Amino acid sequence: MNARALLFGASALALTASGIYATGKIGDWSSLLAGNGVFAAQAQTVAPTNEKPKVDETALRYFARQGDQKRLDAEIARLRALYPDWIPPEDPLALPQQSDQSLDAMWKLYSEGKFAEVRKAIAERQTADATWQPPADLLDRLAVAEAREQIINASTIKQYDTVVRVASTNPSLLTCGDIDVLWRVAEAFAQSDRKDRAKDAYGYILRNCTNPEERLATVQKAMPLLPRSDLNTLFELERKAPDGTGEFAVLRDDLARQSVAAADADSELVIPQSDIDTVTRLAREEKLASDALALGWYYVRRDEPQQAEEWFRAAQAAEDSATAAQGLALALIDQNRPSEAEAVLYKWRDTNDDTKAVYMAAVSNLLAVVPPVPIRSEVLSRMVPEIVKSKDAAAAQQLGWYADGFNQFETASQWFATALSWKSDDEPSAYGLTLMRWKLDNQIGVAEMQQQWAGQSQRIARVGQPDLQRPEGQRGTVPMATYGPDQIVAATPGQPYTQPAYTQPAQTQVAPMQPAQPAPREIVRQGQPAAGPAPVAQAQPHGQVIAPAQRVAASQPVQRVAASQAPAQRNAGCSTTIDPSVLSAQSALNRGWCLMELNRPLEAADSFQVALRSLTGQAREDAAYGQSLAYLRLGLSDKAAVAAAKAPQQKARSVELNTALLTAQATGAFEQGRWTETIMALDQRAKIAPERMDLMVLRGYAFLKLRRFNDAERIFRAAAGTGNRDAQRGLAAVKDAREGGVN
Repeated sequence: MNARALLFGASALALTASGIYATGKIGDWSSLLAGNGVFAAQAQTVAPTNEKPKVDETALRYFARQGDQKRLDAEIARLRALYPDWIPPEDPLALPQQSDQSLDAMWKLYSEGKFAEVRKAIAERQTADATWQPPADLLDRLAVAEAREQIINASTIKQYDTVVRVASTNPSLLTCGDIDVLWRVAEAFAQSDRKDRAKDAYGYILRNCTNPEERLATVQKAMPLLPRSDLNTLFELERKAPDGTGEFAVLRDDLARQSVAAADADSELVIPQSDIDTVTRLAREEKLASDALALGWYYVRRDEPQQAEEWFRAAQAAEDSATAAQGLALALIDQNRPSEAEAVLYKWRDTNDDTKAVYMAAVSNLLAVVPPVPIRSEVLSRMVPEIVKSKDAAAAQQLGWYADGFNQFETASQWFATALSWKSDDEPSAYGLTLMRWKLDNQIGVAEMQQQWAGQSQRIARVGQPDLQRPEGQRGTVPMATYGPDQIVAATPGQPYTQPAYTQPAQTQVAPMQPAQPAPREIVRQGQPAAGPAPVAQAQPHGQVIAPAQRVAASQPVQRVAASQAPAQRNAGCSTTIDPSVLSAQSALNRGWCLMELNRPLEAADSFQVALRSLTGQAREDAAYGQSLAYLRLGLSDKAAVAAAKAPQQKARSVELNTALLTAQATGAFEQGRWTETIMALDQRAKIAPERMDLMVLRGYAFLKLRRFNDAERIFRAAAGTGNRDAQRGLAAVKDAREGGVN
């Protein structure tokens, strides 16, 4: 026997022994397909007979002659599946050969996958020679190849019923020799809601196919498509290595990891304890940060912060990351250890929105500790800028209560006002601001807050009543041995910050608040040489404390104008949202003032725009005035200026609006680093209104930024003479700048 005969004989024996075309495989698939409830195809089996069927070996001889071992093996598998009693020749090349160049060309096209060209060649030859008939084997193979192509195309475009239908009429395709077709048919069952049939199809492969890589890939393909119970059935078909290791051990581990990850995203999901044990074992053995993180998120979602802390620290040890720090911070917050949480997450705070949100939660919880604990100055110095930068109303509110706990009522008032500027409907901040004004004996300010929140907050309405000797839950004071007044910053008496329910990193619900208008506190801070809190706003002559976020509209023109209307008129029909365009001009004007009292300036601006349609001069003047005030409250000074010019204004109103506009222009220019424009705006403002102390300090810092040290020193010295601490810091900044310490 020659070498080629040995080769082909060994190949055939190997195929037979491996079960690639063992007897009954096509029948098994036919039964599977017929039982799907839709199709009833029968196997193309050969009817029992005493005659030995004639097997067309044309393709076999062609592939042998071409040396195409892969196609030769597939052809042997096909013939063996069709004719179970057929025995492959020991040497296909030893069979009688007939020279037919035209037919060889057809087989060549077939082997290249050019099936349409094969059909064309057959038709052309039959046209030229009507007596010629193509070999049945060629036609069969061509039909099968076209069916295979149809299955692949249908699977690719997700026409799963077509996949099953074509496969049911071509069972000769369903052998281990063409594993890709088997995979596609199994997927078609799974994707068309026939999970049981999909499980049977994958099981067929595992029971009959022996290639290790293909068996592993079969389970991998089944994992995203089948439920866990069906996967467990497939795992039972696992083959063991001599050392007892299962061939699917890696996949079992991956499945456990996926299970724990799914539980991370859904706190209500119950997973097998075996999955948790598996991932725990993997985390201890392989020490991968990903495994430790998965366990950390699993436990933090189930209110087991101690175990969560253990695994997040293990993740940090393996690979320090923002995700590990974020999870650890949440676990520490859950254990009432916000100081540690803040320290852990500080360096990662700006990684993304989620880490920033959790960091702000840690800050708020630290400030909300009851009773308040002294916080080191370096920690406060890094927390305050983050609160301002994030415009987090919850944290600003906590700063207010923290300052209140140290009897720093003016600073507390500023922080409550700032929180309201970032979230205008925050009742706790409004209550805090009202309470601080009462403690500062600012009765006008208390009355304004009570009027604004009338009918919305009972406790705000009760501030200042005789029975309110000491606010319920108010904290006791703490000696201020190591703190200057400007270093205290915020938490709530009896109302510590409550952390919202945890959501996985991509969806954390502890979200920072969005600003309602710019906060001038940050504007002033940019001019300071030190990293402390912002300059403290000064009390105005009428006794009202002007909070940083309210400096632009310090003259409070809205309250004077709105006060000319009866309260019932101002609030009538204002509690709901409507389209102002359906109102008359006068009704729109009344609604605009009503909305301003409810601190809804954006809606008010729209109502005033409708009121501008009025034919009366006084109504148009009031509407333009109101719209300008609304835009000022929103921090839109450019739009406010345009609105003010829509109708002539009385002299008093004109001065008032110009004063507010120039104030906004100056602070806005300072915030954007336009120092010269800041000074020009302040100069124009000074021509029509006295310069407030905080704006004088702002002018000094603008001169300092321009390195006009003499002018800056002159301004700061004049302001410092009144005891203003910001001005005193400004003098120190000028000294440092002259010595080269500050640019």
